Amino acid sequence: MAEIGEMFSYISKTYDLLNHILSFNIDKAWRKTAISYIDGNNVLDIATGTADVALAIHKADPTKNVIGADISIGMLNIALKKTKGINNINLICADALNLPFNDNFFDNVIISFGIRNIKNRIQALYEFKRVLKPSGKLLVLEFSKPKNPIINAAYIVYKDYCLPQIAGVFSNKTAYEYLSKTIRYFPNPVFLSDAMLQVGFKRVNIRMLSFGVACLHIAHKEG
Repeated sequence: MAEIGEMFSYISKTYDLLNHILSFNIDKAWRKTAISYIDGNNVLDIATGTADVALAIHKADPTKNVIGADISIGMLNIALKKTKGINNINLICADALNLPFNDNFFDNVIISFGIRNIKNRIQALYEFKRVLKPSGKLLVLEFSKPKNPIINAAYIVYKDYCLPQIAGVFSNKTAYEYLSKTIRYFPNPVFLSDAMLQVGFKRVNIRMLSFGVACLHIAHKEG
C-alpha cells in the first residue's frame, strides 16, 4: 500500500483537474448519486483523496460528521486546504486494511474509486464491516465495464489509449496507465457483490451508472 500512497501523492496536485477533465465532469454526478444513499450522521470516507466526497456530503447535509481517511499524505495535504474551516470534516492518514476506529462506530462507510487499488479486498471488506454499526451501510463506487459491446469498445479505447496520453500533458502518464490497468482487471459487479456477502453483509444492491462505466454497490450490515 505504501507504493500506492506514494503514487497518488505524486499526482495529487493535478488529480482533481484531471478527474473532471477525463470524466467530462460526470464524476461529480456519480458521487452525488452515491452520497444520496447516506442516511446516518457519522460517515467514514475511505480513500478520501482530495476530499471531494467528504465535501459533497457536507454540502448535502452540513450536520453530518465525516472522517476522511487516506494513505497518501500528498492527497491529504490538498484535502486539508479544501476543507479548512469546516469543523464537521476531519482527515486522517490511515490504511484501509487497518482502520484506527472502534467496532460498530460509523453509520455509513463510503469508498469512491478506491477499492480497486486495495490488493487484499476481502480483508478491507471485513474491516469496513467491523467499523460499521449494526444496520449500517457500505457504499462502494467504482469503475466498471459497459455491457453494450459498442460502448465498451469505445470505452476501452478511451481508457487505455486516450486517457494516459491526455493525462501525460498535465501529470504523469505512467501513473494513469497503471490506473487504467486497475480498471481493466477489476472484478465485475457480481463478483464484488458475492465478496461482500462472503464477509457477512446481509444484502447487496447494485446500481449501474452511465451505461455501466461506473457501478455503485450498496451493502447492508446485519442489525
